Amino acid sequence: MSMELFVLPHLEEFYRTPEELARARRSRLEDIVEILPWIATIDAFQHWLYTHPGHTPAQRREAWLAVHRRFAGDEDWTGFEEERAFLWHRQLHLFEVPFYYIEYGIAQLGALGLWVQAGRDTAAALANYRRALALGGSKPLPELFGAAGLPFDFSERTVKPLTDAVSAALSA
Repeated sequence: MSMELFVLPHLEEFYRTPEELARARRSRLEDIVEILPWIATIDAFQHWLYTHPGHTPAQRREAWLAVHRRFAGDEDWTGFEEERAFLWHRQLHLFEVPFYYIEYGIAQLGALGLWVQAGRDTAAALANYRRALALGGSKPLPELFGAAGLPFDFSERTVKPLTDAVSAALSA
């Protein structure tokens, strides 16, 4: 995910027109804006599922809808209420690899942190990235983030500047 963001300034090799290039860069950032709330939705719903083991299908439906309303946008689901109630079925992680999907969110936030660093100093960001990669799986995530010069913190204090940076890039 970090490499996908590091390469954004260098995509002109692959696109014929400035418009296509701008669209590719914008699309990558928009994907991040879309995926982070979905990851939060799936993680919150999964938490509910496992903390309510005796729930009924009706309770599960209501829990999903409450979680989805919490994290989703202001889309109008009129006429598609049944589809909305089962939207969570599209996320295979719920069925196959419980509690793994949140790792995509953690990775994406780390990638955004490195992308923000690269906006200030590309060489330092790449050095931080390589330092963290060199540790491989030998260290826990907080230490890997630290090696990359990133806080292992997912509070508003850390996430807001990242989303502000994405917003600014999309507004440019």
